[in-house]
Amino acid sequence: MIHLDTSFLIRASVTGSTEDRALRGWVGAQQTLGVSTVAWAEFLCGPYERSSLEFLTSVIDRYIDFMPAHAEIAARLFNQSGQRRGSQMDCMIAATAIAEKAPIATADSRDFRRFESEGLTLALA
Repeated sequence: MIHLDTSFLIRASVTGSTEDRALRGWVGAQQTLGVSTVAWAEFLCGPYERSSLEFLTSVIDRYIDFMPAHAEIAARLFNQSGQRRGSQMDCMIAATAIAEKAPIATADSRDFRRFESEGLTLALA
């Protein structure tokens, strides 16, 4: 499974973007695609085109609920990375991917590279 981050979802909504091409490639290769409910909620805050939403919901295979075990990992990531203001959502999304042992597809790799030492891997689009 490849775990999709909010920034990836946003950019994948732009036809012809690097992220759109990567997503369509994964779909063509029948790769399982997942998203945490945290990232999905962020994405749904919009704006987005209805057609983009319809396409994304048609290709996402799994929506992963944010669970207590994810919260423990997210808190550890947040505390170990200096309790950076505005980074809690990234910690929650990264925690879900770590728990699922899934690489994360993101358009903002610098936001997530700091979690690689905790087991997060980046899916290179």
